[in-house]
Amino acid sequence: MSQRLLLGTRKGLFVAEESGGEYRLGDPHFFGDNISMVLSDRRDGKLYAALDLGHFGVKLQRSDDGGKSWQEIGVPAYPPQLEVQEDKDMWGKPLPWKLIRIWALAAGGPDQPGLLWCGTLPGGLFRSDDHGQNWQIVESLWFEPKRKEWFGGGADYPGIHSVCVDPRNSRRVALGISCGGVWITQDGGQTWNCQADGMRAAYMPPDKQLDPNIQDPHAMVQCPARPDVYWVQHHNGIFRTTDGAKSWHEIKDVQPSTFGFGVAVHPKDADTAWFVPAKSDERRIPVEGKVVVTRTRDGGKTFQTLTKGLPQDHAYDLVFRHSLDVDATGNRLAFGSSTGSCWYSNDQGDSWKCLSTNLPPIYCVRFA
Repeated sequence: MSQRLLLGTRKGLFVAEESGGEYRLGDPHFFGDNISMVLSDRRDGKLYAALDLGHFGVKLQRSDDGGKSWQEIGVPAYPPQLEVQEDKDMWGKPLPWKLIRIWALAAGGPDQPGLLWCGTLPGGLFRSDDHGQNWQIVESLWFEPKRKEWFGGGADYPGIHSVCVDPRNSRRVALGISCGGVWITQDGGQTWNCQADGMRAAYMPPDKQLDPNIQDPHAMVQCPARPDVYWVQHHNGIFRTTDGAKSWHEIKDVQPSTFGFGVAVHPKDADTAWFVPAKSDERRIPVEGKVVVTRTRDGGKTFQTLTKGLPQDHAYDLVFRHSLDVDATGNRLAFGSSTGSCWYSNDQGDSWKCLSTNLPPIYCVRFA
């Protein structure tokens, strides 16, 4: 089967088939439905799609035949909340014990057939051992006292958006949480530690800016070839660790901006990473109306600004945290935007081709 691109959008799941280095869009799945997350499980080829149906709730669909047919499966469910368990974030805002959005889907390790991880708003982590038929909340994290210090970033409630399963040890899992920093388990979720030392939150009062537990990573990725290296696109810039998240260092002075949402790391070269910069906070548009990708090949010491094939005039495409991806070879990249545009590259970003400019807003881009 040729390589495919999965595009989760505001109005359906679109699949683009590759032939001869070119991608062509097919008919959408779940036409008109909001797709918040998609997953292609490389262990067995199964596809998963999370549907955010508003008043009708959140649904999960799985395909066992590459997208030819789909079946509805279970969704994560929060435990009943007792009156004595009133739950509030650090600002005193009540936190609901119900599923609002599926914000992350990740496959377990090759030694864990059927295991899936699911990150949600309002900050619950769930685990399935049967390909998503049934889910259990990870109580060790949900009842962690420091969880009450988390709060919403761009969303109203805190959310788990990044799940990185260590290729050396499937029981080691790292989470990116907005706003809750980076949390890591070494034992499959029985115990957790917050490991965001070195990150900086300029939006907080001075005495709280270096607090690991209130950091706002927008997205986090791990290099399969060097699993101790993680990259984070943070609200306050770009951060990197080379010691398995024991410490993080900030990468500054990257033009045109260090603000953004998406990040991708080369699967075989931990020093190569890509970002799609924007203007921060209330504006959230490309700098000067130009869509660019920044790339480093030396661990963040220097960056290139990649523009070939990308619009450089009156472009207002914001790229969300799940809308940038790199394939298993490290040569092909793709990203989609809030205005329904999608571009792909076959040469590590040196040049880009446009797949479409009139899709619905794109929330998730994944190679399959």
